[in-house]
Amino acid sequence: MSSSRLITLTSSDEAAFDVDEAVAFESQTIKDAFGDDRADNGTLLSTVTSKILSKVIKYCNMHVEVRKFEERSGFDEELKAWDADFVKVDQDTLFGLVKWEKELPNELHSLVDVESHFVGARKSDYPGR
Repeated sequence: MSSSRLITLTSSDEAAFDVDEAVAFESQTIKDAFGDDRADNGTLLSTVTSKILSKVIKYCNMHVEVRKFEERSGFDEELKAWDADFVKVDQDTLFGLVKWEKELPNELHSLVDVESHFVGARKSDYPGR
């Protein structure tokens, strides 16, 4: 699915992001907010800051773009490496991404998997755990 239609996503701190529909609709919650008629041109994500929303958009954009190359050899390993680097962020950002997932269940399952692995790895870095 390729789309050139832009939709506007607005964060809780009122930052607006114009995002390709295919990228935004990686999120089932966002897709549902626009309904079947796609007549609305924007949606407010009242619990998501601009910092987290920009990261989620970046993640969705990468996953939409790489689908074009799924049949290429090494595709899976390259995407796993990109995902692993994606969550190498400060603790506040990581927990913001985890919060996105908790507040919007059934969203971006691959991001949940990457976050879980990374959080688990961080825990093992602390003595006594």
